[in-house]
Amino acid sequence: MAGLKRQALDAMDEAGLVRLAQAGDGEAFCVIMQRGNQRLFRVARGVVRDDAEAEDVLQEAWVRAFAAIGGFRAEAGNMTWLTRIVLNEARGRLRRRRPTVELEAVEAAQMEAGQVVRFPGAFGSASPEADAARAQMRGIIEHAVDDLPEPFRMVFILRDIEECSIEETAATLGVRPETVKTRLHRARRLLREALDARLASAMADAFPFLGPRCERITAAVLARLAAAGRIATGS
Repeated sequence: MAGLKRQALDAMDEAGLVRLAQAGDGEAFCVIMQRGNQRLFRVARGVVRDDAEAEDVLQEAWVRAFAAIGGFRAEAGNMTWLTRIVLNEARGRLRRRRPTVELEAVEAAQMEAGQVVRFPGAFGSASPEADAARAQMRGIIEHAVDDLPEPFRMVFILRDIEECSIEETAATLGVRPETVKTRLHRARRLLREALDARLASAMADAFPFLGPRCERITAAVLARLAAAGRIATGS
């Protein structure tokens, strides 16, 4: 029976799920969470710019949403309402920790002097080269997005990453559609300029060859040549 109920919930639209959640149905709220987690995590991270803290923000926002869902009247869409809760929680948390954040940012900048961009997992990583390269590229993009001013960053995340409509983005952020268009244009321009600079600096590190890949290819070629009798094997 539990499996059948979950199938029914998975097939239900947002309005139906909200009605059940308002009646205290935890499974319906679970489905709402699973559908919204990715977007809302990205929104939270867009404000606090830290994965672990974004998770904390999202958890707190979901708790608040469940407590308040009984009063949800659907004047705005479900995701718009949830996104506002996440934004409020994330911005409130940022305000509370701002003095510490600013001090940490100064210390981090001093420690990273001369480093153009951080490459997560670049040192001591056991991942294959392709995974490492993807992680590096993702780090470059995330770092550039993080550096956007928040008004531009939030519009970019909602429009270009989450693919929200102009109208939904405007309703979520409480601004006019024309403002969304202007901020998105500026966000894309700033991001393009930042990525151009970062990619130019990182170009020398692209397509890493030395190390395990070099050794692997060299060993494979030597083995093939030895098997064909083209070279003598060592004693």
